[in-house]
Amino acid sequence: MKTGTENYINSAIIWAISQLGNEDYCFRCLAFVEDAYEESNAIEVFGGSSAKESADEYGLTDIPSGEPPRGAFVFFDMTGELFDITTNWGHVGLCLGDGRVIHAWDEVRIDDIRAVEALEPAEGWTQPRYIGWAPVERILQGHKVR
Repeated sequence: MKTGTENYINSAIIWAISQLGNEDYCFRCLAFVEDAYEESNAIEVFGGSSAKESADEYGLTDIPSGEPPRGAFVFFDMTGELFDITTNWGHVGLCLGDGRVIHAWDEVRIDDIRAVEALEPAEGWTQPRYIGWAPVERILQGHKVR
């Protein structure tokens, strides 16, 4: 029997995959991964207002010899300008397992977690640098059912 957390993860991943190729989430990677959980499970999760802020709030786990588990948020440092502010906004994707992440870049796409670091950033942005992951249990902590 699947746990409630496994059901949340499976629903989020199915929803995320249904968004492949969607360009509406460009520069909205945090909204994409949060929507994956929220839209597919009728819940509200509470992270920061940017990917970097959420990484700091969730606290990161990075086991060098292991991969993030399915459903984890995978975070990257990434600096650029948005809303006339230049800062480390970060980047985030949803782990599919087996070292793969689905994330909103120029469009919603699937990449190897480490390959994200080699993606061409938007003009004026730094290359993404992997900084770790947050477990599903932490992402769901304090969530509300809608």
